[in-house]
Amino acid sequence: MSDPTGATPARYGQQFGPDFTFLGVPACNLADPDSFAHADVVILGAPFDGGTSHRPGTRFGPAAIRATDYLGHDGSRPSLALRTDGLTDLTVVDAGDVECPPGDIEAALGRIERAVQTIAAAGAIPLVLGGDHSIAYPDATGVANVLGHGRVSMIHFDAHADTGHIEFGSLWGHGQPMRRLIESGALRGDRFLQIGLRGYWPGPETLDWMAQQNMRSFEMTEIVHRGLQECLTEAFTIATDECDGVFLSVDIDVCDPGHAPGTGTPEPGGLTARELLDSVRRICLELPVVGIDIVEVSPPYDHADITAALANRVALEALSAIARRRQDERDGTTWDPSQPLLDGR
Repeated sequence: MSDPTGATPARYGQQFGPDFTFLGVPACNLADPDSFAHADVVILGAPFDGGTSHRPGTRFGPAAIRATDYLGHDGSRPSLALRTDGLTDLTVVDAGDVECPPGDIEAALGRIERAVQTIAAAGAIPLVLGGDHSIAYPDATGVANVLGHGRVSMIHFDAHADTGHIEFGSLWGHGQPMRRLIESGALRGDRFLQIGLRGYWPGPETLDWMAQQNMRSFEMTEIVHRGLQECLTEAFTIATDECDGVFLSVDIDVCDPGHAPGTGTPEPGGLTARELLDSVRRICLELPVVGIDIVEVSPPYDHADITAALANRVALEALSAIARRRQDERDGTTWDPSQPLLDGR
């Protein structure tokens, strides 16, 4: 998707609120390649909710995810479990928010795609904070434009398949990005893994289309019956077959509304916060993750920052696990989850 303005990606700051970075990491400017030339991960805000079909407010998600923490915003977060600091053991910088014109979905998605592509082309992992799930199309496309169309698989956590065709007369919206990714050729349908689906959408016609693409979807009943870890293991085998990298897309509504009330389309019966964090950790430890987005956090519907805090920890869990993976690759070590933090015996 092209940006009709043709503008060079630049550091815009935060579109909705004061300008601050994710937990105090250094800022960068996508118009200045030197400012992120050595980055391992670049945080990017995509404050857009023009693709929302029900409750809006995700334009305020990036600010909430960046800010919601009871610890000081000092650019450091050592993980007790992983014995690494994802914000300092990696070089993590924050490019601010993409300027997303309210009401112009094609312009907004085009600008996000160009920004993500700029980050991926520099060799860094884009970690995009949404925004509604329509931004997954430019996020994954921007990475695939660099690594090759059909060379990136998708692991997609969500209550909803997001494979709708035309909704409200438009090809673009938060219920359609996964279909657009497959139809465009950016991602392969047979390397598309969906985890946590449940509820009452989509209908049979859309499910038939998904089956024709050889998509693999793990509905919650299957996850409960087989176990989440077994389902993840199967997904990993598919995701790493004939693909060079994995894009991780986390819609916060994959969790039960009791764990993530601040979202636009809450669906009861989902994962717990613990299950999501453990899954994200395992994915980033075991797989070659090349891009991440965290979407559908809607602060106006949140309670006591529960959802924003979970999304913040999803980002931190991903960063910590990527740091641990690289440390183990460098040192020839293996992280042992059974190792006690302290044992004073």
